[in-house]
Amino acid sequence: MGFVVSKAVGNAVVRNRVKRRLRHLAREHVTSLPGSAVLVVRALPAAGSASYAALGEDLTRSLQRVL
Repeated sequence: MGFVVSKAVGNAVVRNRVKRRLRHLAREHVTSLPGSAVLVVRALPAAGSASYAALGEDLTRSLQRVL
């Protein structure tokens, strides 16, 4: 699983916070993916101001659509 967080999300501190949060949230879902799956998550600019819970809900909803 990879993450793309562009400068549109915010400065370096904000981008790194978003990446850390997504990485932590994604650990819960790795086991539900097929073994050969490659997944890239792109953070939209709104992710910079989103709460941890909101990021988790968005990630869960997105993965449900994919699976």
